[in-house]
Formats: sequence, structure tokens, C-alpha cells
Amino acid sequence: METTYLIFVIILFILAISDLVVGVSNDAVNFLNSAIGAKVARHTVIMIIAAAGVFVGSTFSSGMMEVARKGIFNPQFFTFYDVMIIYMGVMLTDIILLDGFNRLGFPTSTTVSIVFEILGGAIAMAVIKVANDPNALSMAEYINSSKALAIISGILLSVVVSFTAGALIQWIVRYLFSFNFNARIKYFGAIYGGLAITAITYFMLIKGIKGTPWAGNVIVEAGQMVKGAILEEDLELKKWVQVYALEIVGALFVVWTLITQLLVWLFRVNILKVVVLVGTFALAMAFAGNDLVNFIGVPIAALNSFEMFKAGGLDPHMGMDALAGKVPTNELLLILAGLVMVLTLWFSKKARRVIETGIDLSRQGEGDERFGSSGIARGIVRFAHNTSQSVGKLTPLALKNNIAKQFDTTEYDKKIAQMEEPPAFDLIRASVNLIVASILISFATSLKLPLSTTYVTFMVAMGTSLADRAWGRESAVFRITGVFSVIGGWFLTALIAMTVSFIFANLINWGGLVAVLILFAFAMFSLLRKKKPVEDIDIEEVEDATLTEIERYKRRIRKNLEKVRVSYVDMTKALLDEDHRKLSKLATKTVEQCDKAKVLKNDMYKSAKTLEDQMLEAGLYHVQTLDYLRGAAHSVDYITSAGFRHVANNHNPLTDEQKQNLSNVGAMNNEFMIKAIAMLEARNFEDITTISSLQKEALKLIKSSTKIQVKAMKENAMSTKATLLYLNYLQETKNVLMQVMNLVKFQRDADKAQVAL
Repeated sequence: METTYLIFVIILFILAISDLVVGVSNDAVNFLNSAIGAKVARHTVIMIIAAAGVFVGSTFSSGMMEVARKGIFNPQFFTFYDVMIIYMGVMLTDIILLDGFNRLGFPTSTTVSIVFEILGGAIAMAVIKVANDPNALSMAEYINSSKALAIISGILLSVVVSFTAGALIQWIVRYLFSFNFNARIKYFGAIYGGLAITAITYFMLIKGIKGTPWAGNVIVEAGQMVKGAILEEDLELKKWVQVYALEIVGALFVVWTLITQLLVWLFRVNILKVVVLVGTFALAMAFAGNDLVNFIGVPIAALNSFEMFKAGGLDPHMGMDALAGKVPTNELLLILAGLVMVLTLWFSKKARRVIETGIDLSRQGEGDERFGSSGIARGIVRFAHNTSQSVGKLTPLALKNNIAKQFDTTEYDKKIAQMEEPPAFDLIRASVNLIVASILISFATSLKLPLSTTYVTFMVAMGTSLADRAWGRESAVFRITGVFSVIGGWFLTALIAMTVSFIFANLINWGGLVAVLILFAFAMFSLLRKKKPVEDIDIEEVEDATLTEIERYKRRIRKNLEKVRVSYVDMTKALLDEDHRKLSKLATKTVEQCDKAKVLKNDMYKSAKTLEDQMLEAGLYHVQTLDYLRGAAHSVDYITSAGFRHVANNHNPLTDEQKQNLSNVGAMNNEFMIKAIAMLEARNFEDITTISSLQKEALKLIKSSTKIQVKAMKENAMSTKATLLYLNYLQETKNVLMQVMNLVKFQRDADKAQVAL
């Protein structure tokens, strides 16, 4: 029996290491978003500063480990057997849940996930005890439900307050400094830097002392003269800091303002960069100091329980009253956990994916807008636009012009357009992100409010981007949809975490060690399985410095058109063979090709702004060319999806005659596309009449095949769905032929325009 529980503990610590990896991958967005988005320094420098913050913060986290032991349920009413099942179910759920969010690129709260996982596991064991033991306590006595309610209220509070505060403060700061802030920073940068670093330093002080194990041992003795009075009783350091917060903040402001002014005068230091880097360290430290419990708190609690189990005579039904008291944490375990977090920060690809979500939703220009739009988002944008127009009519013209001048991005847009890798937003916004997040989290901590670092940092970034007018009419619906998607994911986290943990606890209670091993294998498979990477659009071409911008796009167009052709050929074969699996894979692939064409077009629009006047006409031809590429990709995607649904639903197959006709049409279209791509590759359009003749022959065959089919429908009873699929294939192939032909003609005209210039 002892061996079984020892295996439980070993598995829990293996899961703890895995949980550290997936947890840091998810929460890295909290402290890296601002620095990376503003490109405040080289990536290596940012990572070193963040890693230092994570490592320092991990040593401050022992005071937070109580949450896993007694924060959600009352351990004195559970046995050793009960708590081990709860802890095992929690860790297995956490691995699978967080890894799933990481793969989607969604930043979620590790605090909420661990709290509701513990809640779900505890409810499962409480239900089992109540159902099987007539002398059991009521459910309310087993569960600390007030903690869960506090977390839910914290979600709602943090979402609203963080977004509002971020938007308001960013608007004020932007109005004072504008987008052309360099001149004003010279005069007011020291004051702004002093205020910013003071807020961040106080945040580090509050959050650091809260989790530091030795803070309770440092006593400010009574009898000292403080604030004009003599202390009547001893105060712990953490309480002393809270009591004299105003004086501490005032002193910090004076000191930091003087330091920043000296840095400007003597070393010409960019204060905004200092603020962002200091803020990055502070948030990284706070994350490790407070959120480390989310990853290793449960395994450490399980280890403590196992030690009590051995000391108590190896009785699995012994009560766990000791967990309700103070239990020391092994400092070595915290240091090792810090090292794992640092390594994850450096090497995790999933962390970069989550960071991209936050940056894309807050960038100043248009991103890839991967979330699409929703009816709610469109309604909000419409309402906001109408409200803005109404308020604008009541605002004095002089004030409107003054505000418009401060928020004018013309010069800023020109500046970043000339950069090879422009930042997502500027240093002013990055600094405000960190200042506001620091103030809100430190203030909430002093009031003992359960604000999540994830929620605060994400919603502050969304608020500041809104205030900076980054959510223009071109992108607002996509940004709002993305924010709603992430917020919805937060609430979904709680529901899924509690439900899955409840189920896992029941399975482990029923299946014992066998169930644990099966679930452990599943969790490891989920974590280690590799998702097939989506190919970037010709990255090798972007890195080729010898090519002009126009040349890069020509090569990308050819490569992506070739991918569309291959998909068309594969789709035709899979459709004729009724290959369900192949069509399923192709349906996903063709959607990606459509998205690539869209991204390529958006990038070309941005690049057109930077082209010299003599190259602009050629650039506009290429924009139209990309429209034709996207049209061809859409047609292939449409018929692929239709074919997949037809085969997946087991509808009647195509007739032999229909299959033969589609095979002939597909072969002609493939031959046409091969010659067209070869012509684009050779950049020789003298023989364009050849592919024009091929196109006409293919269109003629499509027309005759359509007529024959329509006539057959009148004369014979035929499968409606198979006939519709057949006609759709012919129509979409016709569209592909026309789009590709137009693409070739416009590419030819683009070359002529470029040569003429």
C-alpha cells in the first residue's frame, strides 16, 4: 500500500514539472507582452530580465502554498486516501486543460484553473463520502465555497476595472505626450519615469513581501517614533508597509525622479525603455511569487500528506487535520521549480503562440485578425460609432482639433513603415500597460482582493489599445471578437476545470492505480504530441535580402499558386475515390491556403505604403493579382469542403460518367495551371496565347459537361446531392480557370509597368 501511494507522489511530481512547463507557457504573456510588443530591447535582453524576475519571485512563493492545502476545502474532514485522489485528479486535469489553451494560443488564468480543479475534486470526494457514509457531514462543511465565489467575483471585477483603467489612463498619457513624444519626454520624462518606476517598485514591494516566508519574522518594535507618534505595539514588516504605504510611495517617487533625471542628463538614457524593462522584471517576479503555487502547490501538499501518512502508521484512512495548520515548504523545491520556469521561458514555442495572441489584439496597426467577427462585436462597433458621432457634434471644434492632433498617427505610421520589423505599439503604451497593471494588482493585494495577474494584464492591454485608437473601423470587430473569445475562455476554464477534475477523481476512486496510470499516459500524450506546424508563407523569401519587395511577392504568389494547384489535384482524386480521410485533411489545408492568401494581400497593402512613387503602379497591379490568387484558393476550398461533407454524410456516389467527366476537366485544369505557373516562373509572357487556348478548351468542356448533366436530370431520376456536387465542381473549376488567367495577365501588366518606369 505504501508503494502505491509513493507511486502517486512520484507521478504528481512528474506532473508538476510538466505543469510548470505548460503553466509558464500560458502565463508568459503577462510579463512579456509589453516589452516584446514595443521591441524595447533585443529579445535576449528581455528574456534575461524576465528570467531573473521569475527566478527571484519563485523564492518568495512559500507563503502561498497554503492555498493548495486548505484554501478550497477543509482537509480536517478528509482522509489521506481522499486528499491523494483529489490531488491526483487536479494535476492530471491541469496538464490537459492548460496545454489545450496553449495550443489554441489563449491566455487563461492558472489561478482559476487550479482553484476550480481542487473544487471539482473535493466535491467528487465529498459526494462519495455523503453517499456511502450515513454519518458523513453536509456538503457545505467539506467545501470552502466562499473561496470559489471570491475568485468568480474577482474575474468580473478585474475585467471591468482593468479595461476601464487602462483605457482612461492611456488616453490621458497619450493626450499629454502624443504619438510624437520624443520632444516632450526630454522635459517631463524624469517625472513620468519617477512616477512609473515608483508604482512598479511599490508593486514589487507589496507582492514580494506578501509571499516572502521571512517577512513575518521581521518586526518593527513598539516604542519607535513614526508619523509623529510612538508605536504602541509591535508590527510585522508586511503590516508596517501597508500602514505606511503613503509615506513609502512619496519617498520612492522623490528618489526615483532624481535618479531618472540624472540618467537623462548624464547618460542620455531612454527613460521609457527603463520603465518597460523594470516593469517586465516586476511582473515576472510577481507571477513566479504568486502563481508558482498553481503548478507545484498540489504536489508539495501531496508530499506533506505522504510524510504524515508514514508518520501516522501507514493508515490511508487517517484524518488530515495537520494540513489545516502551518506546514513548512522545502526551499530547494522552490529553487528547482524556478529553474524549470526559466528554461521553459526560453525554449517554449507555445509561450510564443500565447504572446502573439495578446500582441495581435493590441497592436497599433492591423494584425492577421485571426478571430474573425461576430454579431455582438459588430453591434458594439456600430453603437460606439453612433455614440462617437453624437458626442462629436456637442464637442467644440477647437477641442476636437486639439485632441485629434494629439492622437494623430501620421508621422508615427511613416516612421514604423520604414522599419523592417516594426513594433506592435510604442513605448508610451508599453509603459502604461505595466504601470496600470502594477498599480491595480498591488492595490488589490493590499485589499486582499483575488485579482488574477492574467486578467489584469490582458484587459489593461486591451483598454490601452482602445484608447490609442488601435481599434479602428478596419479592425474593431475582429479585436472585440478576439477579446470576447479570450474572456469566454476564462469562464469556460472554471467550468471545464471543475467538471473534468470531478470526473477524474471519480475514475481514480473507482480504478485505483490502474486508472491513474491510464490517465497519466493520456496526459503525457496530450502534452508531448506534436501539432503539425502551419507553414509560414515562404519565410526563406523574406529572409533573402537580395530581393526587392516586389520580387518577394512575385515568388510568393507563384509558390502559393502551386500549393493551390496541388490541393486541387489531390482533392479531385480523393473525391473520385471517396477518400474521407484525405478530404478531411485537404479541407483543413485549403482553409489555411485561403488565410495565407488573405495575409499576403494585407501585407502587400502595407508594403505599398513604403514603395517609391515610381514603383507604386507595379505594386497596385500586384495587389489585384493577390485578389485573383485568393479567389482561386477560395474556389478550391469551397469544392473541397463540399466534397468532404458529401462523402462524410455517405450520400450517393457520383456516377461513372460523372466521375469520368470530372477526371477529364480536372486533368485539363491541372495542365493549364502547370503551364501558367511555368510562365510566371520564367517571367516570359510572349506565349500567353498558348495557355489562353488551354483555358478556352477547358471552359468549353465544362460548358458541354454541364449541358449534358442538365439534360440528363430532365430525362432520368438522379441523385440530387451527387448532381449538385458535380455541378459545383464544374462551376468552381471554371472560376479557378478564370482567376488564374486573370492573375497571369495582371502579372504581365505589372512587369510592363515596372519596366516602363
